[in-house]
Amino acid sequence: MTEAYRVGDELPPLEIPVTRTLIVAGAIASRDYQDVHHDAELAREKGSPDIFMNILTTNGLVGRYITDHFGSAAVLRKVAIRLGAPNYPGDVLRLTGQIVALEDVALEDVALEGESRTLIEVAVTGDNRIGRHVTGKVTVAIPRAIPRAIPRAIPGAVTVAITEGGGA
Repeated sequence: MTEAYRVGDELPPLEIPVTRTLIVAGAIASRDYQDVHHDAELAREKGSPDIFMNILTTNGLVGRYITDHFGSAAVLRKVAIRLGAPNYPGDVLRLTGQIVALEDVALEDVALEGESRTLIEVAVTGDNRIGRHVTGKVTVAIPRAIPRAIPRAIPGAVTVAITEGGGA
C-alpha cells in the first residue's frame, strides 16, 4: 500500500477507555509509586476525587497512537507533551492528530542504519469528559519509498510505501 502524507492531513481518532487497571498498571510499569496513582482514599485526602493517570502512561499512549497509525517500521524521534485535565477511572481518552510538518532526511542513526526516512511532525491532542487532557507534538521517522515511476507529482506530498510486514 502506498500512502501520500501531506501537511494538514488528520489522523483518525483513537478512543481509549481509562480504567482503574490501566491507571495503576501504567504507574507500576513506569515505576511511579505515588499514591495518587493507585490509592483512591489517599488521592481523595490530597484533594483529588479519585486516582488519576500519570504523565508517563499518557506519553506511552500518545506514542502508541502514532505508531499504530504509521506502522511497525515507524520510529518515534521526539515526544513532547503537556498535561491538562486529569484522566480518572471511567473516562474515555480520545486522541486526535494532524500532520504539521514533513521532511525527507538520511538519518545517520545506528538503529536506522543510515536509511532514507521521512520525518513527520504530528500535533496531538487528547480529550476526556472534563476537558483537554494532553497536547503536544510528536516527530516520527518512517521509511521513505523511492517510487519506480511517478505518474504525476503532487505538490507538498511525500509518497511512502507501507507493506503488511512493516517494511518499505
